[in-house]
Amino acid sequence: MSEEHTQLSQTLVALFHEAPLQTLEQNVDRALKIICHHLDCDAVFVLGGEPPTPSQTLYFHPQAPLTNGSDWALAGFPLFRRLLRTPQLLSCSDICLLPSHAKAEKQFLQYQGVQSLVLLPALAFGQSRIAVGAVCCRPRAWDRHFMAELHHAQALIGAAMELTRIAGALLDSERHYQELFNQLPLACGVLDNSNQLTMLNATAKANLPGEDTKDLFTRLSPEQHGMLQETLSVVRDGVLPQAFCELPVASRRQNSHWMKFTFSPMADSGNLVFVAENTDEQHRLANELSFQANYDALTGLPNRQCFEAILTRLVQQPGPAPVCIAFLDLDQFQVINDVSGHIAGDKLLCLVAMRLQQLVRKGDIVARIGGDEFAIVMHHCNPDSARVIAGRICHQLAAYEFNWQGREHSVSASIGLAAVPDDTPNIYTVMSQADAACHLAKEQGRNGWHYYDQQDPNMSRLYTEMLASVDILSALSRNQFELYFQLIEPLNKVRDGLHMEILLRLPRDNGEMLSPAIFLPAAERYNLAARIDRWVVDHLLAWAAGHPTQWQQMAMVSVNLSATSLADDDFMTWLELKLMSEPELVDRLCFEITETAAVRQLELAQRLCDMLKPLGCKLALDDFGSGFSSFAYLKELDVDFVKIDGQFISQLCDNDKDKAIVNSICQLGQNMAFETIAEFVETEAIGRELQAIGVTYGQGYSYDRPSALSQLESELKQVRSAG
Repeated sequence: MSEEHTQLSQTLVALFHEAPLQTLEQNVDRALKIICHHLDCDAVFVLGGEPPTPSQTLYFHPQAPLTNGSDWALAGFPLFRRLLRTPQLLSCSDICLLPSHAKAEKQFLQYQGVQSLVLLPALAFGQSRIAVGAVCCRPRAWDRHFMAELHHAQALIGAAMELTRIAGALLDSERHYQELFNQLPLACGVLDNSNQLTMLNATAKANLPGEDTKDLFTRLSPEQHGMLQETLSVVRDGVLPQAFCELPVASRRQNSHWMKFTFSPMADSGNLVFVAENTDEQHRLANELSFQANYDALTGLPNRQCFEAILTRLVQQPGPAPVCIAFLDLDQFQVINDVSGHIAGDKLLCLVAMRLQQLVRKGDIVARIGGDEFAIVMHHCNPDSARVIAGRICHQLAAYEFNWQGREHSVSASIGLAAVPDDTPNIYTVMSQADAACHLAKEQGRNGWHYYDQQDPNMSRLYTEMLASVDILSALSRNQFELYFQLIEPLNKVRDGLHMEILLRLPRDNGEMLSPAIFLPAAERYNLAARIDRWVVDHLLAWAAGHPTQWQQMAMVSVNLSATSLADDDFMTWLELKLMSEPELVDRLCFEITETAAVRQLELAQRLCDMLKPLGCKLALDDFGSGFSSFAYLKELDVDFVKIDGQFISQLCDNDKDKAIVNSICQLGQNMAFETIAEFVETEAIGRELQAIGVTYGQGYSYDRPSALSQLESELKQVRSAG
């Protein structure tokens, strides 16, 4: 969007935001003038009201060759009356393109010198309905930027006109209340220990339904009772000196009105005094003007965008006032969605949002930043105070049982805390720290909190993985990963071609390599492993297609698959289709999965095996023996290779137990017709020992170090010369 269009939006927002309610309608003329000049039109007009008595407001550019007079009665033409009643876009770069039934309109506009016209679909704001249009005395194609800005201007004008109507209604209502209730515009009452209404003022009697009963709960629908009871308990138990809740209350006509009830204790009586406010208009207007941009539609809390804006302004303010933030993640929230449905999950999110607002201090800000994720900005808060607040939230949520249609669900949360340093370069650093602390709280058993400490090794690991996830996403989008390979040496088999394993490397912008020991665990933690596996397979086959001579010299090319990829149906479907589309290449591929993944996901491993075998691909078990599991699962998997875990290889020459384990695996391979590969062969002595035991292949620095796939040609020359 152009700078000019941005300026137009800002100007209109400022115009209607700063104007008093009583004068907002008067500013419609000013708004049309602004739109006309900024969007380079000869005239702009607003059609409003309802047929058969529609209204209109017009503005003519001073230099436009148009007739500015009362005969511009567009609202009186059938075409415009129909479009106001039945919303439909009318866009003509040439007036001649108007519908054939609009002869009168076409003749009028041509007589006035109009050559192009646009009229947006009518919008309804409460009881107000408007359509905004523009004309030019030259042929003009109304581009998407023009239409977007005109749409936005129409929304602002419509909201302003509705706001004017509401303001007038509110002023009339206020005068009415002042006359009837002796300057008391709010409904007030007293609630005793039995939740009975012992006193109501005249306003409450007139506006709260169910005047024949003293029980406040009977004025609400049964599903609202829990929320009201929670609010009353917070005040009666002394958790907070004041608490509020907003509830839909049924009126005498059975339609609901949003009421905000604010409860406070009465000194030494055990009773509660309450004030009830009608918040219908606030809810609706906030949604129309700015709610969608800054607030979560479900809970009414600030959203992530608003939260980040608040935090940014806060850290930019001068002064040493301490600030802490908290990231809160509901524990096992998906279980509630799965068992009781998403409606129940949404209800719980609303209850938690209300509860959090009651449990934080006055001035603290609670936001919803994700599905079941909340964030809190705590002003003037040191680490000790932040810990107290987090502990209180965890305790109160854990004490609450969520009931949905007779089914009880426990509720708890994991909270990560982080202090905002005075010299923080940006808010995202501290947000990442709070997020890492929240993850660690979950790892430590949930229903607890953790404060970020960069000296904590677990915290450092999580934070490093979070940063690595950013590097992974960047590398995927910018195609920065690099394929490496490491040769696999035959020990007890005649060389029939080149055997190698494909490895992945991630270079950083500073020239260093990010260790796979960092970015691969991060990929699995943040559900990026399937995307990485897809990148590897895709780019490996593309390389193979571009180097057919080298590929034909391969006997086996091993590719690792993550355990999380096996459970990703979209990835597995893609992999099968990809392999089927490259039949001349895939018979040299061998896919490796870890023994742990095979044991824990045996059905998924069998599914992979059933998919690979008909395509001519092979299957290998990696890190064999690391899980100390039963070998019974081997009967279910038709594996071609077993890679013996390096922990049994590194000390092979000096440890008889390692020799016995390796020997038993080799014997198992002979009996079950799979070949063995020893990993981490670092010395020639280990290689000779493996050859004597009967291991089929060896892999490690003793034979070859990982190299970029682009250097494979030189390796092939060495192999040919050695042969």
